[in-house]
Amino acid sequence: MAYVVTENCIKCKFTDCVDVCPVDCFHEGPNFLVIDPDECIDCTLCVPECPAEAIFAEDDVPDTQRAFIALNAELAKSWPTIVERKEPLEDADEWNNKPGKLQYLER
Repeated sequence: MAYVVTENCIKCKFTDCVDVCPVDCFHEGPNFLVIDPDECIDCTLCVPECPAEAIFAEDDVPDTQRAFIALNAELAKSWPTIVERKEPLEDADEWNNKPGKLQYLER
């Protein structure tokens, strides 16, 4: 079972999770991170590191966020791997916990 980055990461893109990942399974887009389900080893280290609380075990993804399971798998194939922490987006704190952010996802 893999972990999944969900909607609350959009327009925040905190990367604290990247620093603790032992297998470098995170991929970076313009305003969102995803986890490659084929690389994730289910170690759970990233979950407590996410300030946006946007990472869930696949089986625990909320019903309203289930589309992000496929979205992570899709985008991980084309986005580059990110292996070290970067600063979050400039207005990340303003966007944290705002609903309805899928429309702002940049591919």
